[in-house]
Amino acid sequence: MKIGERVEDITFDAYYQEDIKKMKLSDFKGKWLVLLFYPADFTFICPTELEEAAKLYPEFQKENAEIVSVSTDTVFVHKAWHDHSEAVKTITFPMAADPTGKLCKYFGTYIEEEGVSLRGSFIIDPAGVLKAMDVHDNSIGRSAAEILRKLQAAKFVEENPGMVCPASWKPGGKTLKPGLDLVGKI
Repeated sequence: MKIGERVEDITFDAYYQEDIKKMKLSDFKGKWLVLLFYPADFTFICPTELEEAAKLYPEFQKENAEIVSVSTDTVFVHKAWHDHSEAVKTITFPMAADPTGKLCKYFGTYIEEEGVSLRGSFIIDPAGVLKAMDVHDNSIGRSAAEILRKLQAAKFVEENPGMVCPASWKPGGKTLKPGLDLVGKI
């Protein structure tokens, strides 16, 4: 996947709303979609990230966004983790199961030798176009607040053609119009 490309409609199983469901990426068309790839359930960093995302989930929803977490675990492992981890019990967004690595390979996060995913965050617009991605080593946890900020910036730019967001921009902050100085708060 590259920035600006339309995402294929991939089908996957997910543990969602205390049930196992068949889902596909196009189920989220018309909404912003944030995919959070992580290595595995029952690990150390992953529950801290997913719990933080769960706490901010209402803020993502206010932005017309859905979160889907993705690992190479099965839906049954997701359910077991959800049932036994206080941190993971807070998750109300879909937890995609990717035991064959299909989603991970498509988004370029799959570690072939280990059969798990790198940590990757992908923001897809309502039309299914990839707008932002961040992939890094599994020993580095990520910030759900920063992913939310990137989503808000991508959404602002889409809703305000010709405008761009400077470093660390947050809603209400000054924006830029290429060729001009900072434009007032928008």
